[in-house]
Amino acid sequence: MITRRRAGLAAAAVATLALTAACGSSGNQSAGTPTTDTVQPAGQGTSDYDYGSSGSGGGDGGQAGGGEGKGAKAGPAAGKLALSQAPELGPVVTDAKGMTLYRFDKDVPDPAKSNCSGACATTWPPVPANGATAPAGIAKSDLGSVTRADGVKQLTIGGWPAYRYIKDTKAGDTNGHGVGGTWNALAADGKKAGAQKPGDVSVFNQPELGELLVDGQGRTLYRFNKDSAWPMKFACNDACLDTWKPAKPADRSQLTGIPEKLITTVTRPDGIRQLAVDCWPVYWFTGDKQPGDINGQGKDGLWFAVSKDGKKITATPEG
Repeated sequence: MITRRRAGLAAAAVATLALTAACGSSGNQSAGTPTTDTVQPAGQGTSDYDYGSSGSGGGDGGQAGGGEGKGAKAGPAAGKLALSQAPELGPVVTDAKGMTLYRFDKDVPDPAKSNCSGACATTWPPVPANGATAPAGIAKSDLGSVTRADGVKQLTIGGWPAYRYIKDTKAGDTNGHGVGGTWNALAADGKKAGAQKPGDVSVFNQPELGELLVDGQGRTLYRFNKDSAWPMKFACNDACLDTWKPAKPADRSQLTGIPEKLITTVTRPDGIRQLAVDCWPVYWFTGDKQPGDINGQGKDGLWFAVSKDGKKITATPEG
């Protein structure tokens, strides 16, 4: 009888050991939680950066931390940042490949501090600061860096540490916006994108020219000195229209930051209906490629961006 009892205890011990091994060797790790912060091997993910699956990361909903050990690997350098016009969100910051960058509400901007580590940083890889440069729509002074607890020097925008999201698989994806109620795509100044829903005409805070008007696609709006508001005159015609495109009329109920009374629609001699601001016909410039570009400002001494009160902006951008 004693022999049978000893045999039973030995079998139970073996079963317990097997169960422990199956759940992971760390005494303070829960089942399914990685024992280190490293990402999955390349090739297991679907994003441009092969971060790997986030199924076991545990950081999707915005948990800070998530395990001890080595820090999660940061993604590739951001390169030249850009602004992309996202539906419902307006301009969002992207890296050189068009991948959206995010901020975390549990981080701290002043002084900058990241509170996303461990499994969280596997799902939300920190963006390295090295080599990041600002486009026209982001103030150079808003770019900075913070050294994380895991040693990674992370890019900051307006003081907020920047991350990518493992479930964004192609340029333009914004799948991370709103996750856990704590993750948001980054706006140009480091604030949360989408704080103001973009309208047919909106106000954009351009670093060099200040607050100016943009159309529904985030393009800077310009007026032409050779046009006139009253009597109405259209001096940009024929070849001029290859470079300067008449802005589309706006729905006056779909404006952001500009009084309705300033917005009207005028009809050109060629029959095209065009947006007018304070009675001046306005255009967008084919040389502007992304929100915040002001390549048309001061062209030939005749073309100028428009302020939120409908006046032309005569300031000259640096360079």
